Amino acid sequence: MENILITGGTGYIGSHIALELLKSKFNVFIFDNLSNSNVESLKTIERLTGKKISFEEGDIRNQDFLDQFFKTHPIDCVIHCAGLKAVAESIQKPYEYYENNIIGSLNLIGAMKNYSVKKLIFSASATVYDENEKMPLFETSVIGQGKNPYARTKIMIEKILQDEVVSSPNWSIIVLRYFNPVGNDPSCLLGEDPKGIPNNLMPLINQAAFNTRKLAVFGADYDTPDGSAIRDYIHVSDLAKGHVNSLEKILQDKS
Repeated sequence: MENILITGGTGYIGSHIALELLKSKFNVFIFDNLSNSNVESLKTIERLTGKKISFEEGDIRNQDFLDQFFKTHPIDCVIHCAGLKAVAESIQKPYEYYENNIIGSLNLIGAMKNYSVKKLIFSASATVYDENEKMPLFETSVIGQGKNPYARTKIMIEKILQDEVVSSPNWSIIVLRYFNPVGNDPSCLLGEDPKGIPNNLMPLINQAAFNTRKLAVFGADYDTPDGSAIRDYIHVSDLAKGHVNSLEKILQDKS
């Protein structure tokens, strides 16, 4: 049974991936710095599956922590979800985004190289595409320069991974570009519960429904039947299952 590490695994997407991995009979290891999540999500997953998750609190910016983790845990593949992810916040705090997302990812890649872990699934974003590209987007659509620091970190990390594969062909890397995941596991016991003021729309709507926060709606002149904006969403469980499918594909590569 393969051992899978999820960085940022207590977060919204990471926790749903962990749930689907346990359902698919993988061993799941998680580390997270808990900056925007808590370990309660893991307790819920263990209750839903009847299986244990190995968890350590740690930060991808801490090289010593990463080296010690890989030294003591036999990992077959890494699913890299750890990273800051709010567009507006990245404009206000660009240094924090470059430090956490890029330096943290470089540290992770370095630790993986040191301990011969050469299989990686990177949680990227559709924000990497050029804003002038026609919809719908495809994998072959043009990559842009990035409209904000968050987008630029994702683009840079993708380029780093591409260069690593060219220099070391024994790497197997899958990059998944997506945005706007919503919903929760059908059990309704696992969902999106960020700390502080949410950066995503759905938790804001939920909090407004319970009168714990006000929700402002802007814009009424979009080119739509009623003038309101339209956004595309992907269900988080479908996204998690997509990670499982990607994992099964990457594990077939015996390099």
